[in-house]
Amino acid sequence: MRGFVRENSLTVAFGIAFLLVLLGQAVAGHSEFNEDLTVDGLARIGFGEYLMSSDFAVDVTENWQSEYLQFFLYVFGTVYLLQRGSPESKEMHKAGIESERDQLMGVHVGPGSPRWAGAPGWRRTLYSRSLGLVMASLFFLSWLTQSIAGVAAYDEQRLRRLQAPVGWGEYLVSADFWSRSLQNWQSELLAVASMAILSVYLRQRGSPESKPVGAAHTSTGVEG
Repeated sequence: MRGFVRENSLTVAFGIAFLLVLLGQAVAGHSEFNEDLTVDGLARIGFGEYLMSSDFAVDVTENWQSEYLQFFLYVFGTVYLLQRGSPESKEMHKAGIESERDQLMGVHVGPGSPRWAGAPGWRRTLYSRSLGLVMASLFFLSWLTQSIAGVAAYDEQRLRRLQAPVGWGEYLVSADFWSRSLQNWQSELLAVASMAILSVYLRQRGSPESKPVGAAHTSTGVEG
């Protein structure tokens, strides 16, 4: 057990932190939601009921979809886009999908290679892009979930103001939906751009997200 935790400590630590933060968000969101109900002269709801509400679902999924958008764009973008001097970039001469020899695919697989890396036809093609495709799928799935939960929460607010509810299609072109989406997208894109350029000149000793402390600023694709 100790060996498993040590070998998977990055995933375990961030997984536990995620659950704790999600719980904290739920507690704070429940309190805020009940305050809004009190102001509107409505009855407060229990914590379990809030967890099943569209308000909680939309708040959670609007953050998830922006995170998966970040990784989806980053995984695909770094195939062709480069940043000289950044460990977040490939070396300047390696732009593109690279050869099967470089990628240890097909006849170039090693003894520890995944089986589909050497499989013929569509299986190798699919596996060679599986990370980006899964990230893209998770983004669109969470964005779809956000839109469904969002229209329910939006209509609930409209009904409190004695306004007619809107349909899902109408909500997709509403300012509320795009405001929720774009305010998260811009922050994710800023974070990626900042990491790419700041890692050219700044260092974090021992981190694979940084170059070695003594590496030249122009060293590209080098991890510490």
